[in-house]
Amino acid sequence: MKNFRIVLAALACVLAFNAHAALFEDDEARRAILEMRQRLDVSQQRQTEELRKAAGDNAQLRRSLLDLSGQIEAMRAEMAQMRGQGEQMTRELSEVQRRQKDLSQGVDDRLRKFEPSKVTVDGREFVADPAETQEFDAALVVLRKGDFASAQAAFGNFLKRYPQSGYKVPALFWLGNAQYALRNYRDAITNFRALVATDTEHLRAPEAVLAVANCQVELKDIKGARKTLEDLVKAYPQSEAASVAKDRLSKLK
Repeated sequence: MKNFRIVLAALACVLAFNAHAALFEDDEARRAILEMRQRLDVSQQRQTEELRKAAGDNAQLRRSLLDLSGQIEAMRAEMAQMRGQGEQMTRELSEVQRRQKDLSQGVDDRLRKFEPSKVTVDGREFVADPAETQEFDAALVVLRKGDFASAQAAFGNFLKRYPQSGYKVPALFWLGNAQYALRNYRDAITNFRALVATDTEHLRAPEAVLAVANCQVELKDIKGARKTLEDLVKAYPQSEAASVAKDRLSKLK
């Protein structure tokens, strides 16, 4: 019985020890769990803060990007406006330059109306005033219309106004032709001979000598006409007028 009590006491001690040990282990476990929870809460809080900060940074970045995009669009609009202004200025400059060119051309054209210029008539080049050229051309137009009386007056006035003109020889030639058409043969002879005396090498000279012979024939001066034709053949043997003169000589009696 005594031994049984001893065994029971020992068993009670063991059970008490095991209970105490179990209680100790539960406390440790709870503390470990609490610590883990605390660490987890701290980690979650830190992550939350980091996420919140990242979200803030992202929002700031988006705002910065939006601001930058707005600035870029503003710069594009400004550049487009400047480009448009530049194009407008270029057009305006081109228009000003065109007007200046037109004005300069107009001034040059007006000046040329009063400045002497080189002209070529019957293979001869000379300098003539615009008014001089205009008057000669006008007289020639009258002749070509068949108004020989007006042409005679026009060429006569021209020679009086411009006695040293480079147009002198052609003016004498056409004046003689107008007088021949008017049957004013003696005056025509005078002007044709004046032409030859002025320039014996002029291409109109052989024609003028032949015209003198034609006038002499009209005046019934056959002897004078033969002499003129013979002189023409001798002076201008290679000319077309000389060929005509030879034919005329064979027919004159």
